[in-house]
Amino acid sequence: MRVWMMMMMKINVTSAPQRSLFTGQMTDLVFTEKDLVTSLKDYIQAEENKLEQIKKWADKLDVLSAAATKDPEGFLGHPVNAFKLMKRLNTEWGELESLVLTDMSDVFISNLTIQRQHFPNDDDQTGAAKALLRLQDTYQLDTNAISTGELPGLALTVDDCYDLGKVAYSDADYYHTELWMVQALRQLDQGETSAAVDAVTVLDYLSYSVYQQGELERALEFTRRLLELDPTHQRANGNLKYFEYQLAKQKKVEVEEKEEEDKRRETKDDYLPERKKYEQLCRGEGIKLTPRRQSRLFCRYYDNNRHPRYVIGPVKQEDEWDSPHIIRYHNIVSETDMEKVKELAKPRLRRATVHDPQTGKLTTAHYRVSKSAWLGAYEHPVVDKINQMIEDITGLNVKTAEDLQVANYGVGGQYEPHFDFGRKDEPDAFEELGTGNRIATWLLYMSDVQAGGATVFTDVGASVRPKKGTAVFWYNLYPSGEGDYRTRHAACPVLLGNKWVSNKWIHERGQEFRRRCGLNETD
Repeated sequence: MRVWMMMMMKINVTSAPQRSLFTGQMTDLVFTEKDLVTSLKDYIQAEENKLEQIKKWADKLDVLSAAATKDPEGFLGHPVNAFKLMKRLNTEWGELESLVLTDMSDVFISNLTIQRQHFPNDDDQTGAAKALLRLQDTYQLDTNAISTGELPGLALTVDDCYDLGKVAYSDADYYHTELWMVQALRQLDQGETSAAVDAVTVLDYLSYSVYQQGELERALEFTRRLLELDPTHQRANGNLKYFEYQLAKQKKVEVEEKEEEDKRRETKDDYLPERKKYEQLCRGEGIKLTPRRQSRLFCRYYDNNRHPRYVIGPVKQEDEWDSPHIIRYHNIVSETDMEKVKELAKPRLRRATVHDPQTGKLTTAHYRVSKSAWLGAYEHPVVDKINQMIEDITGLNVKTAEDLQVANYGVGGQYEPHFDFGRKDEPDAFEELGTGNRIATWLLYMSDVQAGGATVFTDVGASVRPKKGTAVFWYNLYPSGEGDYRTRHAACPVLLGNKWVSNKWIHERGQEFRRRCGLNETD
């Protein structure tokens, strides 16, 4: 049995840190590729011009040589013909040789070399593949619908499906490996051809992936089909015997395995309920907006107790949720100002970080996939203007707030459920700032999103759709200073389009006379 086990397909791949390109970079790549296509067409045209010159030369010589070979002595008896023959052989054939040897690809290769430094690398490609797998799970997208282009976008080839399966396989994600290898096999069965991938290779991955998920009968089925195509496949022959042995053994211990499976499910239940809520809310399901709750939500013109800036032109305020109170402000920032903020942030965008609850330090995390940059009020009048607007509308002091954080969520960009405030059971994440905990969050949407990208509150079942030029605001702490755990929220993956937001996290210090403390913990 040990021999059979050694023949099982096992590919060890070291996972690289996940990268993600923000939307601005992706846009640049589109224009880079367009420039390369133009350069490639110029190269093709240059080669065609070169061949046309050679063809004309060949046609001319064909006529001359035909006339000369009919009567060589008579032809050469004419002094002009003799001179031109000498000239052609001594000079013009040399010029033709130079033309043939001229490399017309120099300009194209030079341009390609320059642009290559901006190309994505293997990590970027893997990151894009993983983003697609995340979107598939969150929005319950059908593999065939994605591959055939039923969703807006290009269809996927057999090679594309195979590559997605391999990315999942490298992470030991056998569930997604199976989905995409099955799709690759389906397209091969439908007659699509590939120079790089064949059914034997796909079936090899499939049999091992379903085996790893405990589906021995299907593993046997795929292995037998593989052997029909390639009876000499060494690994498949070994696996066939092993699978048959394991299947016979499994039938004897079904009761024990069922008990173990129940235990495994119990260990997963700690995380799955919230994950399920998160994905449901992202799909627009499970939102707990009852008629009674909706009756408590209103729209109004708001001037923050007749603030001088808003007495004549109050802002449009809408209740998005009653408890915790989530407010949306409409048409709050102009298009020009939002574009300026994006322009300032783009050169500085880096992989977004989170506070590590163990160390209290900033670090990257797999559950936050976005690029972010920080803008201080002193850097541009527009940033200072936005900060002042936040203070005027909320009535809170922003001098102790963090700088404006600008974030861009590209392909599959997301931020899984989290709290904005620091909890008591973790190191003080904001100790270095000396401004206390994050009392409130201001979230400005700087782009519309075609599909996905909602902000969802998993504890209360609320969902807030992104709308360009609007901002949402909520308190993270009760007036007593205790954390409001109902504000646990997440940024859903962007399915289509791209998402730009800016965050302003307002801290406790400076709010002593602006938001007075409550007497009870949840006041």
